[in-house]
Amino acid sequence: MAKIAVIIDDLYEDSEYSEPSSAFKKEGHQIIHIGLMKNKKVTGKRNKITVRIDEKISDVAVDDFDALLIPGGFSPDKLRAYEEPVEFVRSFVKSGKPIFMICHGPQLLISAIVLEGRTITGWKSIKQDIINAGAEYQDQEVVIDDNLVSSRSPADMPAFIRECLAKL
Repeated sequence: MAKIAVIIDDLYEDSEYSEPSSAFKKEGHQIIHIGLMKNKKVTGKRNKITVRIDEKISDVAVDDFDALLIPGGFSPDKLRAYEEPVEFVRSFVKSGKPIFMICHGPQLLISAIVLEGRTITGWKSIKQDIINAGAEYQDQEVVIDDNLVSSRSPADMPAFIRECLAKL
């Protein structure tokens, strides 16, 4: 089964973390939370779920994982202020391994400068950022471009989870 990195920090969108993570675990996949500080507890923006960071981002490598999940909310914007998460995402994209992102998740890829010529979706408020990064924005519940699987919001969760599981 796959070992899936979840790159996460405070104020993630609770359902965009919990629903895919639950579905992955149900299918036997392993979830490893990576972030800025090992053992730090991060909380979703709805204050419903707290997650403990298993590994510090600077202590892991892309080769340690089979796929990457980037939940939305404010977490991606917080993480992209630091070089380690941005470089990790850049390397993950270059590896060709699956990356699952929803809502504001593409912000990390925008900062990693890896969207030129790609086709993705995301929350409507970052549509112009996606376009400015050189990607084609599609307003669809799920968009697949090679190793990238993207969705717009929690409303798209069933399609997002279905396509993520298909990639695994």
